[in-house]
Amino acid sequence: MSNAATGTLVSHLTELRRRLIYIFVSVTLVFAGLFPFANELYQFVSEPLRAYMPEGSSMIATEVASPFLTPFKLSLVLSVIIAVPLILYQFWAFIAPGLYRREKRIIAPLMASSITLFYAGMAFCYFVVFPLVFGFFTSVGPEGVTVMTDINQYLSFVIKLLFAFGIAFEIPVAVFLLAWMGIIDAHKLANKRPYVIVGCFTLGMFLTPPDVISQTLLALPMWLLFEVGSLCARMIQKPSGDSSQ
Repeated sequence: MSNAATGTLVSHLTELRRRLIYIFVSVTLVFAGLFPFANELYQFVSEPLRAYMPEGSSMIATEVASPFLTPFKLSLVLSVIIAVPLILYQFWAFIAPGLYRREKRIIAPLMASSITLFYAGMAFCYFVVFPLVFGFFTSVGPEGVTVMTDINQYLSFVIKLLFAFGIAFEIPVAVFLLAWMGIIDAHKLANKRPYVIVGCFTLGMFLTPPDVISQTLLALPMWLLFEVGSLCARMIQKPSGDSSQ
């Protein structure tokens, strides 16, 4: 490897380290602001379940350190979620020097769309999916069984669903990018709709708990968002038979 190539590699690694430090500092600062309110945050996150728990029952901590570690874990995860715009900006700043002007013009709206859809997916999960899922779970228990969910198990369940919906809502951006790069033909996606629908329900089965409600509530938005992404992709991609392409 030549000295010029070695110097370029070192400069890229140095810049990457600088961007990662910015990300670490950003998440740490957000965490420092959230952790004093960790218990209140957990109360908010657990409200969708507690609203459906029978009178006289409560959530429990089955491990000695859970009352401290669970709110701590929640604060850390929320710090990363809140810092997502800053994290994406740092990655954008790292790759921007190597992009063409046309690519730079499209990255900004795609980043804004990705962030908006990610938060929209999580909001949909919290305000729509959680009440339906927890209402169903707490109503089908056997007679004489009191619902007393462990706080750590509940948080793991919630985080999994929140990220599943947040990532699933990125489908329009993914479809748009694949069409923009020419990897897929946006005008032929309609022919693959049956496979997409089956794929959405299959992913919903793997990403959500083993119940039809949460699986359907993830699969249907994924399918609809796929249709939105396909529509946007067709607007920027000419038909494959177009002689001007």
